[in-house]
This record gives sequence, C-alpha cells and structure tokens, in this order.
Amino acid sequence: MSVARQVVVEADGGSRGNPGPAGYGAVVIDPATGEPLAEAAEYIGVATNNVAEYRGLIAGLSAAKALFPDAGDALRVHVRMDSKLVVEQMSGRWKIKHPDMKPLAARAAAILPPSSVTYEWIPRAQNKHADRLANEAMDAGLDGRTWEASASTAALDTPSARTASAPPPVQGPPGDQAAGAARARAALAAARGAAAPEGLFPMPGAQEPEPPAEAAPVTGSAAPATEPSAAPAPEPSAARVVPAPEPSATPQTGWGSAPDLGAPATLVLLRHGETALTPQKRFSGSGGTDPELSATGRDQAERAAEHFAALGTVQEIVSSPLRRCRETAATVAARLGLDVHVDEGLRETDFGAWEGLTFGEVRERHGDDLTAWLASPDAAPTGGGESFAEVAERVAAARDRIVARYAGRTVLLVTHVTPIKTLVRLALGAPPEALFRMELSAASISAVAYYGDGNASVRLLNDTSHLR
Repeated sequence: MSVARQVVVEADGGSRGNPGPAGYGAVVIDPATGEPLAEAAEYIGVATNNVAEYRGLIAGLSAAKALFPDAGDALRVHVRMDSKLVVEQMSGRWKIKHPDMKPLAARAAAILPPSSVTYEWIPRAQNKHADRLANEAMDAGLDGRTWEASASTAALDTPSARTASAPPPVQGPPGDQAAGAARARAALAAARGAAAPEGLFPMPGAQEPEPPAEAAPVTGSAAPATEPSAAPAPEPSAARVVPAPEPSATPQTGWGSAPDLGAPATLVLLRHGETALTPQKRFSGSGGTDPELSATGRDQAERAAEHFAALGTVQEIVSSPLRRCRETAATVAARLGLDVHVDEGLRETDFGAWEGLTFGEVRERHGDDLTAWLASPDAAPTGGGESFAEVAERVAAARDRIVARYAGRTVLLVTHVTPIKTLVRLALGAPPEALFRMELSAASISAVAYYGDGNASVRLLNDTSHLR
C-alpha cells in the first residue's frame, strides 16, 4: 500500500488588460513546514484573467504529481486560490458555461483523481507567493524573456524567511502613474525608515474610516466565465524544486524594497438607467419619489449586463438603496450570477424642495438659494437638502468601507450622478466646482482604481459605447 502524501498547491494567474498580457504562477508547499517544494510560472501571451488562473491551477497540479510520480491514489492535494470562479467550478458547485473554460477545467480535472483534490478559496493577501510568480512571468514576457526559476524571488516570502527578507518590488499596471508614484514614495520611505501613513483617503473634517470587514468568500450563485476567446493553451512550463532560502542579513534598500501594495481595488461606477424624470432633466435625488426605471432604462440595464458579462471582470456588486439603482444592479447581477449588496452611502443627494423640478423651475422659484448652491459646496438646496460637502463626506466614507472590504477585487458600484462625480473628483484631487464640469449620461460607466497606500487612478469616465 502506498504511503499517503499530502501537499498544498497555491496557484494564481493574471492579465494586464483582461484580455491582455497574461501569466500564471503556482507553488507546491509542504503543509507540515510551510516550505515550497516546487514552483512553476509562465508568460502565456494575450489571455484573460480566468484563462490565466486555470493555467496556474493546471501547472500546480502537474507540479504536485511530478514530485510524487509513484504516489498514485495516495497523493492528496489541497488547492488554495483567490479565484472564486475556479474554486467553485472545480468543486462542482458552479456550472462551467463559457466554452473557453471547459477544456481548461477538463485538463485540470484529468491530472489527478477527483477524490485526491480539494479546493479552498482564500483572500488575495494569502496568495502572495503564487501572485508574485505570475507577475514575474508577466514581467519577463513583456521584456521578451522567459521566466527563470533561478532568478525568482517569490520564495523569499515563505514563512521561514518572511521576517528577514526584503519584499519584492511593487507591481502595477504598465504605465500607471498612480502605481509609479506609490513605488517612488514607498522606496523613499523605506530608505529613510519612515512609517507608512495611517488611514485610507483622509478628508478634512471627515470621520475616520470604519475598520475593514472580515474577509469572507463571496456568496451567491454561479459567477460567469465569460472571457473573450483565447488561443489554445500550451502545456505548463516545467516545475522546479526550490531550496530552502537563506535569510538575508542586510535587507536591501531602494526600488527593490518597496512594500507590495498588491492589486488595486477597482470600483467600476455604473450610473443607473433612465427613469421618466431623466430625459426631462429634473432633479431626482434621495428625497423625492424614488422612481422606477423606464422602458429605456430597463433596456440600458440589459445592455450594461451584456457588456459586463462579456468582460468577465466584475467580482462584486454594491448598489445605492434607491429603486432605480437596485433595478439596474439586479439586472446585471442576474446575468453575472452575483448577489447585490446595498450601501446607504451611495444614495443620491437629497435635493430638498427642488426634487422633481427642472433647473429653470428652481431658478424661477428659489433663485437666491440656487445661486448660493452653485457658488459653495457648503450650501444646501432649499428646504433642508444636502450640501455637496455633506455628500462628499458620506460618499468618501462609503468608498473607504468598500475599498477596505474588497481590496484587490473589481467591484461594480451602481449609483447616481453626484456620488460618481464625487468619487472621480476626489480621486483627481479636483476642487468641488469640478462637479459642474463633468458629463455623466444615464447607464454610463466610469472606473477608479485604489491602491493600498491611498493612491487613486481614474481609468474611465462616462463611457456609453455599450449602449450603441
């Protein structure tokens, strides 16, 4: 009878563009000591996140099997990944709908007997080794090189060396100015022995952000695997055996010592679809009639759902509590197989006595109040509405909660004109009057990425191409 062998496989994959330049990483770990036994990584060209994640799983299972070729059914592999999609699909709880995912899942399932493999979802922060391998592979591929096991530094973050070794460089999207600034500040702080700033995105006079919620698996039904087609994947690169790392006596300084900020939290900002008030350009906030979507608005929500299903990047959905947003969010969620979480901080401004009126009607009835409102973010609409300063504080607090809870993930926020413009304004560091200098169409898409040091990068504003 074969002696039972137990190992842990951690795997990850990424795409800088989704689809874009992609790579995977996988590590086989001794569960008793925490030491890495084998690593695998490869640049796979242009592919999606899900394709890269499946390729990482295939490489990790193949490496585990190669380590113990004679173990047979006695080999037990526990797979840990931060891809909820791959974990749920390979566990048999979610259906595999996309044709590009089916052959990859079949390849992974054929490597070892199904009874020999178990799966667990883990937060991205607990999957750093595989993530770094994937980033090393992508960096090498973009430089025209092949990932080399001998040049890898990912193993320096193993438990035995974590406290003594210098962390690897910050990774970020190529050409991203926010990531570059973060890298520079982190390196300077490390060189000077400076402490990292406390708190996320502080605002003058704002409350301290709430502590991050406990990380937990996403709830809901099957998430889609709706990536664009990718070329047939080649066989995974050969794994290498990893020697126990030697602790570094003198941690390096400079660019290489910048702390790993990890992947940003990306907030995709979807304005709700049209209501009957939208084409009439009437004030419609949180203090009015809470209108439902019109037929046009429902069509816009369907088009947005189709767009996000084709991209396959949204991992969470958070909505304003108002009906038009919840209806839009529900349409997208039904297509993606995700739950909708509601955050009160994402509701529209309370426009007080102006609710339901056009701009011209407000000027005629409440001219002095309107002039004051246009001149100062501290001025509130007639009848006890909210000032833009109050809305900014509320939206910033919601942003901090969401970014802390969903660090490293892509979250769809279904909300309104003022919250979206406020998030963009704060990300740019623009003055309050910038709110009046942005166009934001019904069912338009904007996006802001937030890094671990508080840096923000505006990626998109008022995109309506999915509605054409």
